[in-house]
Amino acid sequence: MAQKFTNLVDVFEHSTKTFKDRPLFGTKRDGRYQWTTYAEFEQMVTHFRGALATMGVTKGDTVAIIANNRVEWAVGAYATYSLGAKYSPMYEAQLAKEWEYIARDSGAKVLLVANQKIYEQTKPMVATIDTLERVIYFDGPQDSEDSYQTLLTHGKANPAPIVHPASEDLCGFIYTSGTTGNPKGVLLSHGNITSNVNGVEELLDIGPDDVSLSFLPWAHSFGQVVELHILFSKGASLGIAEDVTTIIANLSEVRPTLLFSVPRIFNRIYDGVHKKMEAAGGLKKTMFDMGLANSDQMREEVEKNGAPGFVTNLKNSLFDKVVFTKVRAAFGGRLKYAFSGGAALSPEVARFVDNLHITVYEGYGLTETSPIATVNYPGNRRIGSVGKALPGVTIKIEPVEGYPAGTGEICVQGPNIMQGYHNLPEETAAVLKADGTFHTGDLGRVDDDGFLWILGRVKEQYKLENGKYVMPSPIEEQLKLSPYINHVMLEGTNKVYNVALVVVDVESVRDWGKKNNISVENMTQNEHVKKLIKDEVERVGASIKSYERPKKFALLDEEWTTENDMLTPSLKLKRRKVMEKYGNLIEALYTEDKETAAAE
Repeated sequence: MAQKFTNLVDVFEHSTKTFKDRPLFGTKRDGRYQWTTYAEFEQMVTHFRGALATMGVTKGDTVAIIANNRVEWAVGAYATYSLGAKYSPMYEAQLAKEWEYIARDSGAKVLLVANQKIYEQTKPMVATIDTLERVIYFDGPQDSEDSYQTLLTHGKANPAPIVHPASEDLCGFIYTSGTTGNPKGVLLSHGNITSNVNGVEELLDIGPDDVSLSFLPWAHSFGQVVELHILFSKGASLGIAEDVTTIIANLSEVRPTLLFSVPRIFNRIYDGVHKKMEAAGGLKKTMFDMGLANSDQMREEVEKNGAPGFVTNLKNSLFDKVVFTKVRAAFGGRLKYAFSGGAALSPEVARFVDNLHITVYEGYGLTETSPIATVNYPGNRRIGSVGKALPGVTIKIEPVEGYPAGTGEICVQGPNIMQGYHNLPEETAAVLKADGTFHTGDLGRVDDDGFLWILGRVKEQYKLENGKYVMPSPIEEQLKLSPYINHVMLEGTNKVYNVALVVVDVESVRDWGKKNNISVENMTQNEHVKKLIKDEVERVGASIKSYERPKKFALLDEEWTTENDMLTPSLKLKRRKVMEKYGNLIEALYTEDKETAAAE
């Protein structure tokens, strides 16, 4: 594999020199997006590198940050890398106790924070964390010595030379959000990250004319590496979303050509477009359905014959002009590629987005694999799979009880494998073997053509009383395709059948009630709503094996979020937390059977 870059400072110097007049970051200010060029970014990094140096940051030190995506986040990162120091990002949405734990565990010397509120919360940590010497804020009074703007001015007057790290030097920590216990600091080297950058360089046609709407958090490996570092290396532009609630509006303003997202956002697009078409009805809905069917047929013809048939292609041109162009306009009108990662994307949703003539490329990896291990790419794409191994990466499948030969735990070898978990040698040894093989804990298989297919997490797998194994997450993703289901968690460990907790989509259920003149008051106990959800489970779960489908369910109307600790910052379900809070509801679903049997 070509080694264009050996460290992230190489990326910085290459891109700021090659693309200096191109727009890099777009931030919405005063009602419109305003853009920072590559040259302007280079100047900011140079000044802030000087500022960090005056604070005593040198090679091997740690700079931590608590902030959502913003220009200053990237400035802090590349200023830190170019001093040979390590960057340790955190989420604004995290709990204060997690901020303190990560700042202490990472040995942070300087802490950068988004605003004065977080500054006031974290400033006392200077007295309680031995390594921490300074807290700097981005938003707030600009005349303070702890203001980012003040530090930029100071750094401009005190320039510091660039340090060029070795490939094996650590560039930072990314703390896994953790569904149990404290987060683990994944140690990643410059070579780990640039192996991903170099690998994508060979596979994907991305360039300076491409634009992304950035909303995946850079504190997470997927957003940071796949979007920030890789797009930066390509000379592309990143419009930073104002908030997760403004994504659709920002899409029409930034008009991206690329969309990097997790399945939850693609599910929302799927749901939103279908709702809009159902509401429109009539000819518009008929044409939409015909267009989707034709796209399906065209894909089948391409896979079978290498090209679409004449009639199918002719129809496609019509449907694209009359239907799909208008749908894509809601996403800015220029979207050509959609990249999904972080969890398995439902094949139904992937096909739907692809049918709109937005090419879907799904990949796979974990923070521990920097994160890309496999990816679909032009000429090598199979919807439903997560693609083939990145150049230089090897995928192995190790047997798992209850599954046939060829299906098992996914293991990865390559230059992308982490250096280990910080200060956790036993946890490191449990997953990272002496020969460099990383055991992912994910279940999957590799087909004859080299495509990897994900089935779920090995640890999530459980066995029903009849001995059949169940992998809950793919089933949950399928059930969430219902517009009336916001979240769902399946359970059935050592039980006769599966049950589920279903968080209803309150707004959609209310709209359904109004449309059908049905009262949906007391939603979680309402018999009409229960019937609706039961019908939806049967409809969207038609392809799920009968023993996997939940026989009973309990309805909830409180959304699961990061704020109530039901989801990790990367939006993964915290099953243990859900069970702690709602385990009695699950047990009650089984108790009903026992009480009925006793009465009989």
